Amino acid sequence: MTMRTRRAALTLIAGSLTLALAACGQSGSGGSKETKSGGKGSTIGIAMPTKSSERWIADGNNMVKQFQAMGYKTNLQYGENSVDQQVNQIENMITKGVNVLVIAAIDGKALTDVLQQAADQHIKVISYDRLILGSKNVDYYASFDNEKVGVLQATYLVDKLGLKSGAKKGPFNIELFAGSPDDNNTRYFFDGAMKTLKPYIDKKQLVIKSGQKDLNQVTTQGWDGGTAQKRMDNLLTKAYSAANLDAVLSPYDGISIGILSSLKSDGYGSASKPLPVISGQDAEVASVKSIIAGEQTMTVYKDTRALAKVTVQMADAMLTGKTPETNDTKSYNNGTKIVPSYLLNPVPVDKTNYQKELVDSGYIKASDLK
Repeated sequence: MTMRTRRAALTLIAGSLTLALAACGQSGSGGSKETKSGGKGSTIGIAMPTKSSERWIADGNNMVKQFQAMGYKTNLQYGENSVDQQVNQIENMITKGVNVLVIAAIDGKALTDVLQQAADQHIKVISYDRLILGSKNVDYYASFDNEKVGVLQATYLVDKLGLKSGAKKGPFNIELFAGSPDDNNTRYFFDGAMKTLKPYIDKKQLVIKSGQKDLNQVTTQGWDGGTAQKRMDNLLTKAYSAANLDAVLSPYDGISIGILSSLKSDGYGSASKPLPVISGQDAEVASVKSIIAGEQTMTVYKDTRALAKVTVQMADAMLTGKTPETNDTKSYNNGTKIVPSYLLNPVPVDKTNYQKELVDSGYIKASDLK
């Protein structure tokens, strides 16, 4: 072999090795910065809390649809309200080499270790609807204005009871329910509601006969309707044997349905014992049917399609070297950092506007409400 031929062969081998090493750096789950950047074709890991609520199914499906329409791959998992299961699912996503994680946490305080694993692999994290707490490794937060949700619920109750008219009305009996204690949103919903209700409670226009008014007394583990039903049973037995209940602050439709089951079992729903005014959240089909039937009074509608769109745009921006759009950089402190956030506006829905807001917008099919 001549010197020229040998030099050409060595150059060819070196070039081949360079290409092979470059290819290794662009695949697998090695965790180099290069593997976690780049746009189309990247994989998005989506960790949702449970399939027991139709809104989380809608959230997951909306994100998968929108991510895939933009050319991304997705890995959607549901933790079924098991913290350990959700942590394992996220660990598996990290091992498989996802490029971005979108997480709606079951327990906002339980993900510190697994998010450090994600950070070690240069995987960006979007906290979805429920703020992840205690971790510096949360890049962005996409949600609704959660305190406003509580304000809308409480304002509706106050208006429906006629307390805003200026006339001295009442007293009306009210009971308070809150969401799961391990969900950070629970505090925002409750705080917003209580800011609205407190003046009327202080003036004794609203009376909590059970005496249960602090957040730690009124939470509902796992947002479970059955748990809410049992608590309502106890409240009716202990505090309402000789009085009627006029209003219930309920933070979520599934809880509202449980409360209604208890009330109807106790004889509410007749002319002599009308159902109280009952709030809700998420515009789930069962509750919209209940609203149409004159049982649950209202719900707060949060368009999961819009939330999915914001989240998809955040992930796409990060993967293509851009800065995601946010509209709140002060409010959401997770205990370690202020998490840049994009907040959407919730909408109150009752019998008067469900058609416009839910059906005409395509969020719920008219046939599903029959």
